[in-house]
Amino acid sequence: MSSDVQRMREAFRLARRARWETSPNPLVGAVLARRRMIIGRGWHRRAGLPHAEVEAIADAQRRGSQTKGATLYVTLEPCSTPGRTPPCTQAIAGAGIARVVVSATDPNPAHAGRAYRWFKRKGIDVEHGLLADEAAEINFAFNHWITTGLPFVTVKAAMTLDGKIATAAGESKWITSPEARREGMKLRHEADAILVGINTILADDPALTLRDIRRPKAGWRGPALRRIVLDPKARTPLGSRVLGEQTTVVVSRDAPAARLVKLKQQCRVITCPLARRGFRLKPLLRKLGQQGCTHLLVEGGGETNAAFIEAGLAKRVAFFYAPKILGGRNARTAVAGDGLPLARGLRLEKIRWRNLDPDLMLTARVAGAP
Repeated sequence: MSSDVQRMREAFRLARRARWETSPNPLVGAVLARRRMIIGRGWHRRAGLPHAEVEAIADAQRRGSQTKGATLYVTLEPCSTPGRTPPCTQAIAGAGIARVVVSATDPNPAHAGRAYRWFKRKGIDVEHGLLADEAAEINFAFNHWITTGLPFVTVKAAMTLDGKIATAAGESKWITSPEARREGMKLRHEADAILVGINTILADDPALTLRDIRRPKAGWRGPALRRIVLDPKARTPLGSRVLGEQTTVVVSRDAPAARLVKLKQQCRVITCPLARRGFRLKPLLRKLGQQGCTHLLVEGGGETNAAFIEAGLAKRVAFFYAPKILGGRNARTAVAGDGLPLARGLRLEKIRWRNLDPDLMLTARVAGAP
């Protein structure tokens, strides 16, 4: 393995240290090397804080290392325009760095390649594309959001082997094991928002909070998980555990005005247009994207899950299977709706199975999704 590859893999490792904390910014790691030694390491810790390149330079300077003539390895093209922080390109040039090795190009079409051109004008050697596929994978949700304006949508469900999420009478706790539920909680941690339908609220009264998994470090305080409820007629009970300042209830224009007055006292309420069988979801996703939501986790019942799948908006599925069979023509299924024709059935790729004894976990991308 070449030294360039080794150092870029170290930059990936650093980038992942900030999982769940940087949204709506991407995960980025950087390594500064001089001759055969790494002299500085850094990663972007949170939106608004210094970027990975600046952290790596500062780390080298704290150690008394000379940055002039060094090589910088960074997982994403450095920013070249001012935002919450000054452009990283200027910090890199100011540190006298002679060579920059980049993994992934900025996915934003307005910025892509701009840093490379800037470096060349300044006489700094630049190379890009090293392990680019790996770099894209650690920021799959951000990349989708920045190029489409829509959050990346993961549909999650826990079910029996015959695809049931509840009995006909509504019994659903607990289908899967504690280990599977912990993995499901990790999915919440990587998302910006979680969405359910009103039937889930009425049946289970879920809190939809973050819990049950070990924090990456002591004192961790990641971004609060936003909660979204699709509720056309504003039927969410005022005593529901889901209500609070981080909750948005999506209603239609037909929702009773008196109910809305009371609901708005406990949460945020927005109105979205209806389609034939529920809300028009793409305008809702666009609105969420404008609010900085890069990754949406759909944990709805069968109808809500189906709505996203049938509309072509689901980009990933995360299905948990318990070694049980419920049967029953009226038992509730993980994906209901009208269904798709066989020729248009949702095709999956990048399939991964995990054994969560005694359960199984399937994660897969919808074909064509980033």
